[in-house]
Amino acid sequence: MKDNKRVLMAMSGGIDSSIAALLLLEQGYELVGITMKTWDYSTSGGSSKETGCCSLDSINDARHLAVSKGFPHYVVDIRGEFEDKIVSNFVSEYIVGNTPNPCILCNTYIKWEALLKRADELDCKYIATGHYAQMKELNGRHYVTKGIDGGKDQSYVLWGVSQENLARTLFPLGDYHKPEIREMARNQGFVNLANKRESYEICFIPDNDYRGFLKRQVEGLEEKVADGEFVLKDGTVVGKHKGYPFYTIGQRRGLEVAFGEPYYVNAIDAKNNRIVIGPRKDLNSNKMMVGRLNWQKYDHIEDGMEVSVQIRHHDPGAPAKLYNDGNEIRVEFMDNVSAVTPGQSAVFFEGDDVIAGGFINRKL
Repeated sequence: MKDNKRVLMAMSGGIDSSIAALLLLEQGYELVGITMKTWDYSTSGGSSKETGCCSLDSINDARHLAVSKGFPHYVVDIRGEFEDKIVSNFVSEYIVGNTPNPCILCNTYIKWEALLKRADELDCKYIATGHYAQMKELNGRHYVTKGIDGGKDQSYVLWGVSQENLARTLFPLGDYHKPEIREMARNQGFVNLANKRESYEICFIPDNDYRGFLKRQVEGLEEKVADGEFVLKDGTVVGKHKGYPFYTIGQRRGLEVAFGEPYYVNAIDAKNNRIVIGPRKDLNSNKMMVGRLNWQKYDHIEDGMEVSVQIRHHDPGAPAKLYNDGNEIRVEFMDNVSAVTPGQSAVFFEGDDVIAGGFINRKL
């Protein structure tokens, strides 16, 4: 690398990546901006207009900031890779009865790989993003640790980033709270950024209707999975459902079966098109198996290691012990946790530090 202060800045057009870019400029870095076009909304058939990080408005906002601050900006089309790896996985996971988290998969296999490939082409030593997280190094290993803004912390979604990629990553926002970032935008004259609405939807489903998206992606899906059975955990049939891919673990609304107390989706049997429902207590479990691991702070654990485990984003975490079990980790929680969901991510923390993460295979 010619210059170890040259950074490829991932710019979505939103406030976080924009202020991250400004912070790096203030710190003396030479920036190259890049916006990744991951999805073409015209192919999704949803009811909402194009919004979020892939929209033309967002691309233009990113370009405007780069031009105003005098650094180059590029748009990279990775729609093919994104559809092959992220959208296809999203659909296939629901078809086998799991509940996927495409943002984590995208960070792991698409964004970081695409960014570093372009960083090398543009002679940038580092890449930077607007995530609320921090980076640390211990004994030659690089790992993510939580950002100081607990409400915005995004360490959970970064567990899959490899050692090689973390070594070249900067997170400028990790030391800040979100209100500070909005104030910086106002002070810099970017009032439109400070007031810009944040998007929490899956980027390729702007109307937030994943069921409709699945129906459009898989021809005849609704007919193929219709008229499955709702059953209790003892196998008693208590009603008909609309198709197992359209339900998630812990779901209460839309079951259309009545009991003396609220019932929830407890398990999904894709093979037999059955959904197991029951009272809230049936969602409880204290053991699960986690696979497809990526190690960050350490490259292994000793059996019985005590950690905090998050099983969903913004979950406060639950104390547990970890045990090696072949290519999987067996997690034994100190107390019951609710709605362990196959396909979602489990992230192991030591304090604020990410030890490792993986995908939940099954509860025990």
